[in-house]
Amino acid sequence: MLASRVVACLAAALLLGTASSALAEEEKGAFGLGLLVGEPTAVSAKLYLTDDQAIAGAVGGAVMRRGIQVHADYLFHPWILETTDTFVLPAYVGPGLRILSHDRGSGLDDAFHIGPRATVGLLFDFRTVPLDVFVETAGILEYRASSDDDHRGVGIDINAGAGVRYYF
Repeated sequence: MLASRVVACLAAALLLGTASSALAEEEKGAFGLGLLVGEPTAVSAKLYLTDDQAIAGAVGGAVMRRGIQVHADYLFHPWILETTDTFVLPAYVGPGLRILSHDRGSGLDDAFHIGPRATVGLLFDFRTVPLDVFVETAGILEYRASSDDDHRGVGIDINAGAGVRYYF
């Protein structure tokens, strides 16, 4: 059910971007807003500070942990892997921070996680429409706070997903 809604939203965003020839002639804006599907499934935003540096983040549901996740990354786009008339394919890397609050279930106390994340990804940056499509993964070193001693302490986690953003 959720997957079909997400696919429908992504398709609508792509159609919106390709349907407007006036937008295709304008330069793409620096701020993008869209959807990230995976872990987490979230609303995603990206703000370009320069051509090769940006701040990106997301707010949404942690699917595996049944909670709310917020993260932000400072991204560098140091490598252009492909350039064509229709898109540019840069790779990106960057440090960030994740905050996660989740329900441990079975009557256990909720848990709070915070820690740095290291993100890597690929970006399909379309030239003729104000859209980008991306895939990314992030490794997280986190501190887990909980009233349960077995759940408290330092651990590692991973996020991975794909998304689309429309630029204004």
